[in-house]
Amino acid sequence: MQAQPIAAVMIHVSSVPEALNWYQQLFPNAQRQRLAADNFEYLSLDGISLEFVHADEKVSSGPAGSVVYWLVPKLNLALAHAQIVGAKLYRGPLHIENGYAICQLQNPWGNCIGLRGLASD
Repeated sequence: MQAQPIAAVMIHVSSVPEALNWYQQLFPNAQRQRLAADNFEYLSLDGISLEFVHADEKVSSGPAGSVVYWLVPKLNLALAHAQIVGAKLYRGPLHIENGYAICQLQNPWGNCIGLRGLASD
């Protein structure tokens, strides 16, 4: 298998319209896109599609599973912004290599979002 950049991240939520609005606040530079033929809206963030679908009995929302880490310039500033729009700190921050730190946040549906950026003490 040849490695390729990430094309999309699918996030399971109880309300797709609320998730679209919330994530657009979290990532202000995300652009809302619409596939008219499928009546499907998503956010485009630097070439990656954030796709929201209804949680169900096969895939629920919550902290279990994979976590996507978003690279941010300064972790503390990104963490503060995320908390202002309603994210809750779940783990960290944890200092890692080369002056960087990581943390996990939970969105209003309990899914985890990872942040990775320069730590500022």
